[in-house]
Amino acid sequence: MARPRKPLLSTDRIVRAARELVDTEGLAALSTRRLAAELGVSGPSLYNHFRTKDEILEAVADSVSAQVDLSMFENLGQDAGRDWRTALHDWAVSYRAALRDHPNIVPVLARGPGRRPAGLRLADAVYGAMVDAGWPAAQATSIGALMRYFIMGSALGSFAGGFVDDASAYDPADYPHLGQAHLLADQQEKIDERAFETGLRALLDGLGEQFARVNHEPPAKAGGDGVEQVR
Repeated sequence: MARPRKPLLSTDRIVRAARELVDTEGLAALSTRRLAAELGVSGPSLYNHFRTKDEILEAVADSVSAQVDLSMFENLGQDAGRDWRTALHDWAVSYRAALRDHPNIVPVLARGPGRRPAGLRLADAVYGAMVDAGWPAAQATSIGALMRYFIMGSALGSFAGGFVDDASAYDPADYPHLGQAHLLADQQEKIDERAFETGLRALLDGLGEQFARVNHEPPAKAGGDGVEQVR
């Protein structure tokens, strides 16, 4: 019987394998030798697609950026049920979900988009939507930056997961307000999700007040058009 043919080596196949390796074992585990072994090929064959390991990491990072939904920025303002605040909210949730699924690549993404196509499309979509919504160009740039800081920061680690589940670590004589801290780790996902939503609402409420001042409009009340959808 003929031996089954190995799948042809391709850029997409290399990136998928590298992403899985980074996801499961971290950035330090990725090397061209290890990746070639995972793919069942010789190391030099990778260089037909990528010149260096750093190029592979950049491609992995961009593949994660490509998972972020940008459709909420399309035709912004023409849909009466969607404004720039709800669009930013929905984008932030999608962005955080992508980073949460691939936390080990976040340090690479945190360096900025560089020349990565998906990362640049993401930046272009956010900036363009804010300018189209009526934000001055300089402030649109600042909004893109602050949202990135907030989302990236939330993905770099878990607040709740940073506390040990040993009650004896929190002696009330030393930490009188941490009597329940040992319970946080068990509710990690709920606490982290709630913290993200709380921070995101605060950011959007603050930006809404700034937008009103920039455009000489009365500030929107909590629960008004657009704001209610992010609460």
